[in-house]
Amino acid sequence: MEWLLAGSKLQRCRMAFLEEVKGAGRILLLGEGHGRFLEELVRVNPAAQITCLDASAGMLREAKQRLAQSHRNFQVELTHADVFSWVPEACAYDLIVTHFFLDCFTEQQINGLVNKLSSCLKPSGKWLLADFCKPAKGLKRFRASAILWLMYRFFRMATQLPASQLASPDESLAANGFRLEKRLAFDWGLLHADLWALGMSSAR
Repeated sequence: MEWLLAGSKLQRCRMAFLEEVKGAGRILLLGEGHGRFLEELVRVNPAAQITCLDASAGMLREAKQRLAQSHRNFQVELTHADVFSWVPEACAYDLIVTHFFLDCFTEQQINGLVNKLSSCLKPSGKWLLADFCKPAKGLKRFRASAILWLMYRFFRMATQLPASQLASPDESLAANGFRLEKRLAFDWGLLHADLWALGMSSAR
């Protein structure tokens, strides 16, 4: 469905800052799905210990098969769990990755998740995310609003998605001590990739 609706746009968005997280020792990857980003993450960080958590056992199987086909050696723990009930280890990870994941939840759920997950990052930790967004104004905003309206209506019917509209995690991330280091926009502003860091300088 991703290829049908968006081609390679979502994957380009996921990959935007991949080279900038080289050297991360322990990585928490949430809601990875089919494993296309995980495959590239292992390529760039072959020595990293990666915890890949997903609520779908089918998606985890697909990710495992993809990894097995492309990498002989990898240190990936595939965890089948609901992120709300999963208990993370405190100050354990160098990097959190949430690509097209937080858009599934309501603002209240996002606030709870960011607060919970920030505690499992090391003091110098980073948060890598890619997601949908609404541009500030004009034709870009009108186009994004129409696409998002259709998308949320479809996925709420097909998957019982908790969210009915897009909620931004920016305020919650900032409230938990994160600073936006970099942001890139794609597809007329409908997509964006972010690199956030704990206690570092503001976006450039």
